[in-house]
Amino acid sequence: MIMTRLSIMMFLQFFIWGGWFVTLGTFMGTSLGATGSEIGMAFSTQSWGAIIAPFIVGLIADRFFNAERILGVLHLIGAALMYMMYTSTDFASFYPYVLGYMIAYMPTLALVNSVSFGQMTDPSKEFGKVRVWGTIGWILAGLVISYVFSWDSQSAISEGALRNTFALSAIGSLILGIFSFTLPATPPKAKGAASASIGEMLGLDALTLLKSRSFLVFFLSSVLICIPLAFYYQNANPFLAGIGVENPTGKMALGQVSEALFILALPVFLNRFGIKATLLLGMLAWVLRYVMFAYGDADGGMFLLLIGIALHGICYDFFFVSGQIYTDAKAGENIKSAAQGLITLATYGVGMLIGFWVAGQITDAYTTEAGADWANIWLFPAGFAAVVLVLFFILFKEEKKVTTDA
Repeated sequence: MIMTRLSIMMFLQFFIWGGWFVTLGTFMGTSLGATGSEIGMAFSTQSWGAIIAPFIVGLIADRFFNAERILGVLHLIGAALMYMMYTSTDFASFYPYVLGYMIAYMPTLALVNSVSFGQMTDPSKEFGKVRVWGTIGWILAGLVISYVFSWDSQSAISEGALRNTFALSAIGSLILGIFSFTLPATPPKAKGAASASIGEMLGLDALTLLKSRSFLVFFLSSVLICIPLAFYYQNANPFLAGIGVENPTGKMALGQVSEALFILALPVFLNRFGIKATLLLGMLAWVLRYVMFAYGDADGGMFLLLIGIALHGICYDFFFVSGQIYTDAKAGENIKSAAQGLITLATYGVGMLIGFWVAGQITDAYTTEAGADWANIWLFPAGFAAVVLVLFFILFKEEKKVTTDA
């Protein structure tokens, strides 16, 4: 059954990512002796991959080869690079492989969507049933690391067991690479068409939307809020492991459970309160989350940490997903795809690139031989998100209520 095969594809796609990315900072700090800035460089490879991905998809996948074949080749390359990451023993040898891996991996996020959409008669109704298996894959990866193998226990971390996450993801990438060649054929839709310009591939045609003051405020806020987002991806797992939280990777999977649940509430909230209130709530959740991280601990303050993790659904869905809906509503029919591409480039590309650099610098600034001053590290993104929230509240004017089907 095609839907089952697509679900397996999506499950493996995000199992691979969740299998190593969450614990990357902890591994680098404990096994490679990396500084906060070096960890930030490693995480920023996601942004470089996001910036380069449109060229790979736009120049190759959309014009010359079947999407499922490119998906297979990229994951086979990824398996080899992931194995090299597994064997690396210092930052200098590790960084080129993680950069190469993310350049190969980020285009596959668009490719699995292309393969899925190509087999669906009504993607608006069918895609969600497939995409949810990606979230399940990410959650299961965290549970396996924490509760099956216990690679993130205090003793295992000190013994370098987190290195095994790269082997796990390499195996997953190898399986998906081979499996991809069995997926239904998804030929290039733009074959024979005129070559797209660089501007079209990067979504720059949608820059006309910035003439609207409200969209400009939203656009800049989206870039800036990626700085607090980068702190979570880069520091959350090292923070939890460093203060003695047991099974931190498994506990962080609560964030993906929250994301899956809150996305169901998003249409209702948008219809009732509108886009501005929804976006503001998303930004407020970032402030609250980091305040809870700053004052939580592994003992009496554990509930603060768990609430902070569980806020991920509101943080992500109510700002980034609702932002995609707002962008779609603002864009005309001719630039809808370009507008989404522009927002993706601005956030996961430019915004996260800046965010990972800032997170690395702040972490280094508050880290001494005695360890990291996590309270001050987390209060920085909390304060930063609060400033963005206030500016957005003052400057953003909601022209009309953006709604979506509940």
